[in-house]
Amino acid sequence: MTGGRYIRGSGRKLKEFQKVPSSNKARKTAGMLTTLFLFPPIIIFLWYTLHSMDGSITRSYNQFHMRGWWKSTKDIWPLPTLRSAKLLVIFAAFQSILLLFLPGDQYAGPLSPAGNRPYFKKNGFRAYMVTLVVYYLLWKEHYFNPAVVYECMGEMLSVMIVASYTISIFLYCKAHIHSSSEDWATTGNVLVDFFWGMELYPRLGKNFDIKDFLHCRFGMMAWAILIISCAIKQHTTEGRVSKSLGVTSLLMLAYTSKFFFTESEYWSSAEMVKDRAGFFFTWTSLVWNPFVRILVNVYLVSHPVPLGTGVALLISAAGLACTYVIYDCEQQRLLFRRSHGKCRIWGKIPNKIQSQHVTEHGEQKHLVMLTDGWWRVSRHFQYAPEIGVAFFWSLPALFRNGMPWFYVTFLTVALVDQAHADDKRCKYIYHKFWESYCKRVPYRIIPYLY
Repeated sequence: MTGGRYIRGSGRKLKEFQKVPSSNKARKTAGMLTTLFLFPPIIIFLWYTLHSMDGSITRSYNQFHMRGWWKSTKDIWPLPTLRSAKLLVIFAAFQSILLLFLPGDQYAGPLSPAGNRPYFKKNGFRAYMVTLVVYYLLWKEHYFNPAVVYECMGEMLSVMIVASYTISIFLYCKAHIHSSSEDWATTGNVLVDFFWGMELYPRLGKNFDIKDFLHCRFGMMAWAILIISCAIKQHTTEGRVSKSLGVTSLLMLAYTSKFFFTESEYWSSAEMVKDRAGFFFTWTSLVWNPFVRILVNVYLVSHPVPLGTGVALLISAAGLACTYVIYDCEQQRLLFRRSHGKCRIWGKIPNKIQSQHVTEHGEQKHLVMLTDGWWRVSRHFQYAPEIGVAFFWSLPALFRNGMPWFYVTFLTVALVDQAHADDKRCKYIYHKFWESYCKRVPYRIIPYLY
């Protein structure tokens, strides 16, 4: 890629899925079909539990079991409305304008497998601040009441479910008809290509990166808007924002602020450089991540929990500390990579392991593994504060119902599984070097526990 443009390529044939044993292939196929057809009803079930069952999963389950799952799902499914569609289209258009026209430095992403280098405009934090200020002014000047977003959340979920399928179909067709770069590939299996995607960096025109927009400028930005909308809804109905919802909102907004402040690090993450743009990426960016993260806020709007000032400050301090540790972990790794290990971490030259391996294309690769700072504590230490901050922004809801704890439970299971999968993959790639690394850093996530 030169000057921000991609070179059109003919694509490659991915063989990973064909190499999978038939039993594993069947499980993978079942997993994809489950996500495609069962996750939308699960999302609606979660919304209904909050909206009509006071956040009690047990009550919702009993009602669905008694009336029948299929009939219950049809009866409670909120229909998309023109109002909710308009709100989402306006929001998407506003974010698109900010992405394209707000000033920002050009950021060079990592070199892709096909030898292309994607470029992004580094204006995410500016767009984030503009969005929050404009949203606040619209409310303050009585042009728009953000409580409406809370009230039509079910309708908006239905619109976004339809949008996730529609965008995924568009991405599938685009990859076949007009791919943006040589970084596209196919397995030859329609289901796999649709679900996992074919293009690594699909773009509209020169500067509109679809993955960046879906995850960062729509999904993460929508999460911030939902946080504020829930707080304003409670302020509108109760005349104030409770300490419990205030603490949760503060910790979430600190996390989203950290994300956009370090947005360029996301462009170098595995999610951006390895995951292709298919249904899974689109669904998680537009529907799953924004909604499941906001479950505790939605619950606290109508079920505020009285917290003492001391307890609220203690939870806030613990959650903010976790967010800072996440940031510091990222900065240590970034500094180490950019300097090739020639830097100082915690005031000294960091310990490291030099490794080498041969890629599937026969290329000799060298890698330096950091074994100091936070990365001396455990091999995937960054997952610990990620789980920690999710725990602390859920804690103000206490333990009356299980729904506020859905996200942190899901996140913990997902990250533990991810750590196991990463270790397995690294052991296969780096062999003896990985064994040396594991001896020096023996714990996966939490020292002495896991």
